[in-house]
Amino acid sequence: MAASGEPGRQWQEEVAAVVVVGSCMTDLVSLTPRLPKTGETIHGHKFFIGFGGKGANQCVQAARLGARTSMVCKVGKDSFGNDYIENLKQNDISTEFAYQTEDAATGTASIIVNKEGQNIIVIVAGANLLLNTKDLREAAHVIRRAKVMICQLEVTPATSLEALTMAHSSGGPECIGVTKYLSQRTWAEEKKTKESSWVLWWIMKTLFNPAPATADLDSRFYTLSDVFCCNESEAEILTGLAVSSPADAGTAALVLLERGCQVVIITLGAEGCVMLSKTEPVPKFIPTEKVKAVDTTRNGFQRPQHTQMPVLELSAAGLPCNQELQDAGSCLFGVFRAVTASLDALILLL
Repeated sequence: MAASGEPGRQWQEEVAAVVVVGSCMTDLVSLTPRLPKTGETIHGHKFFIGFGGKGANQCVQAARLGARTSMVCKVGKDSFGNDYIENLKQNDISTEFAYQTEDAATGTASIIVNKEGQNIIVIVAGANLLLNTKDLREAAHVIRRAKVMICQLEVTPATSLEALTMAHSSGGPECIGVTKYLSQRTWAEEKKTKESSWVLWWIMKTLFNPAPATADLDSRFYTLSDVFCCNESEAEILTGLAVSSPADAGTAALVLLERGCQVVIITLGAEGCVMLSKTEPVPKFIPTEKVKAVDTTRNGFQRPQHTQMPVLELSAAGLPCNQELQDAGSCLFGVFRAVTASLDALILLL
């Protein structure tokens, strides 16, 4: 820890602010004039291989928004896996816990995109499904000291649930100066002593994207999620309610809130999103500006140039909001940006 110079600086440089536990998929993308019908073969006009997966997309976007990030994932010990780890490194993402396995191939997503930017996707999760509790325990010190932990359901639900549980056991005071740790002392006791020690206080926030959604989602996912963000089709699966308008989304969001979430966001594609929270349980519709869609693949996490969001009004979540959120991308990462900004370490000289 930092023993001299600017208090806490070394700690801040070494620890990832955002940790993503999730998937890495190699995207096999075909561009076509239209989507094929069942049993039909059509000609495409372009093919390329890219890097995808909900987890990695979230992590790359966090890094591009300026956060120090770490990815906890598993890929195959194959050419796709090697290329993927190199891509994470090129995006300034820590790959200390990007595992490789010989027991499965790197996950792949076969994607067809038409000229309107609509797509159909088939994923083969492969090595993603082998990310397990043992892997998380090896990465525990990184997960527990992050400001934000993000996960989804392209790894096994048990792994995501373990990650959320681990994150929720985190946060608290840590002495990083010249005196002892506070592990056996309460915050109040330390304040009374008025010792000359630097103390870092942080609060872990969890963001959960329940995709792909399942109707029988474990109830603990709701209570362990500080921010629960899904799209309209996922909201329908989770609640059994039709979601075809902002009003419908508000009704579904209330159901999810009652299950234990702190903040619920339901994205509505080109329409925008609906959000509410425990502190302000009245649904709020936040529209988007109209833009031309090029490709909606990964739009929820990695392509801010395709979805320009107005400034999110996040007072319902107890989070500050500023102009930096404008054009930040999806609703989820608007929230992420606000969470990260609001949880900058509070260093107090006692």
